[in-house]
Amino acid sequence: MLVVGSIVIRVQDLDAQLAFWCAALDYVPREPVEADFAVLTPCAGRGPNVSLDAMPSERVLPPRIHLDLYADDQPAEVERLRRLGAREVIWDKRPADADYVIMEDPEGNRFCVIDAADWSGWESSRPE
Repeated sequence: MLVVGSIVIRVQDLDAQLAFWCAALDYVPREPVEADFAVLTPCAGRGPNVSLDAMPSERVLPPRIHLDLYADDQPAEVERLRRLGAREVIWDKRPADADYVIMEDPEGNRFCVIDAADWSGWESSRPE
């Protein structure tokens, strides 16, 4: 059996990215935070870990993998993420009726914010 233990994001500035992703996802660092690596865990106790690896790597666009972040209020979450330092990515092939907004963190790591207001999994994802 396999389970996803952590999703790893390569970063340049570990401290800045630690602050962004903790605020964006409502996660906290699992101690100890190393000089070049941190594991973030959900404050609510549910969901995958996200690890930040301060390792130089080439940025490839479009990325081969990205996070889809489900939002129960997509416009509010997109605005909150902007205030934290994320930017919206304009893509000319995005359908007019798309349920996602493409964004990137302060270092350019891309993710999508999905309009999931009608998602049936909200109850099972809430803290107990």
